Amino acid sequence: MLTNWFTFLLHRFLKECVGEPLFMLFWAVKQQMEKGPIDAVTGEARYSLSEDKLIRQQLDYCTLTLSCEGGVSVSSSPTLVRVLDCDSVTQAKEKILDALYKGVPFSQRPRAPDTDLEWREGGLCLGVHSPGRGFVDKNRERLETAQHPRPLSGDPWTLHPDLTPDPSPRPPPPLPCLKSLLRAASSPDSQRSRAAMLGPDQDSGSRLWHLVHSAEPGEQREGERGGKMVSEIYLTRLLATKGTLQKFVDDLFETVFSTNHRGSALPLPIKYMFDFLDEQAEKHHITDPDTLHTWKSNCLPLRFWVNVIKNPQFVFDIHKSSITDACLSVVAQTFMDSCSTSDHRLGKDSPSNKLLYAKDIPNYRGWVDRYYRDVSRLPAISEQDMEAFLSEQSRLHGGEFHRSSALHQLYPYITRFYDQIQTALDRDVSCRKLCLGPRLEQVVALMSGTS
Repeated sequence: MLTNWFTFLLHRFLKECVGEPLFMLFWAVKQQMEKGPIDAVTGEARYSLSEDKLIRQQLDYCTLTLSCEGGVSVSSSPTLVRVLDCDSVTQAKEKILDALYKGVPFSQRPRAPDTDLEWREGGLCLGVHSPGRGFVDKNRERLETAQHPRPLSGDPWTLHPDLTPDPSPRPPPPLPCLKSLLRAASSPDSQRSRAAMLGPDQDSGSRLWHLVHSAEPGEQREGERGGKMVSEIYLTRLLATKGTLQKFVDDLFETVFSTNHRGSALPLPIKYMFDFLDEQAEKHHITDPDTLHTWKSNCLPLRFWVNVIKNPQFVFDIHKSSITDACLSVVAQTFMDSCSTSDHRLGKDSPSNKLLYAKDIPNYRGWVDRYYRDVSRLPAISEQDMEAFLSEQSRLHGGEFHRSSALHQLYPYITRFYDQIQTALDRDVSCRKLCLGPRLEQVVALMSGTS
């Protein structure tokens, strides 16, 4: 209930202040991950914050620059789109759609599975380049990539709607035309490899793979010693990715843990709830500062902001891939560690995500401490101001919720804990002034038909 309360009341704050750095972090993660290969089957990537989602196998790949027309661009000049020759066909189409429908909500643009790449030469259709399978070797079937069976270079390509009947079709926006493709410099990958966890293809019985091979039962994977993966050699690559994203993580954390947001005041619900926790600590003679710190952290950062950071698709109309989810999970864990008051001793066996941000955590914790102090020093929120704020929020969003339905869902909890609730209302001075006990009694009598 507290999470939902903050979700409703911080909507404007999220939209006007935190939304921008949150989206910039998401977009930076997505762009950084897509600079290198991403395995379409396992979700592992060359660039990652998560060691569990890091490609260890050596890969040689090239960048293809596509000159594309179409989409929502009003400019007559083509849009340049960069894909990798090792991208699966679906991944290549997703990058094309990202570029040509930039700024269009994800739910309102064409989907990659609903489109086909068609190779044309001299105005004739020579074949349809749809997502498919490549060769099968030792019961392993590889996904078709941008260079198989024919490299995406030299000849014009067209991205057009798939003509397969859709049980619930929706009219797609205009699709782009791919005019020319230029091969660019190649990029080396890791010096190590490891096996991927792949599931069998239910249609053919073979094991699907894209970039990373799976090891046969009993085989030792390259890069393993005594059954344990050697992770130290990959920490440098994780740190490089972390350094690229550092500014975006800092901007988001600093915005969340600040009481001054571009001249905007701190949202009333935050100050009101933190003051309430201070009052409860004083009322129950709790003097341990770590306890009060933990209350506030559990109340807002860990119950609301962590969920928003890990799931930006709750806020924006976007698609979050598995590798993006893994990286944002590392950021969210760092956010949680920043709100903790206990120190964790780090060693060679510590998780890589803990080692990645070990030097940053003390600084972030300083931001959290400062934030809690700054909030406590702000003028208290009167009951009248808070009631006016809640009334305004109800007016602004009154047409977005079915109030009677919400009350009906709350009613079973009222009847189940009726005696405890009435006792609490009778003991509270403010509740007695508002006559909440008798009013609740009237509601229950009305609902039960005894009035």
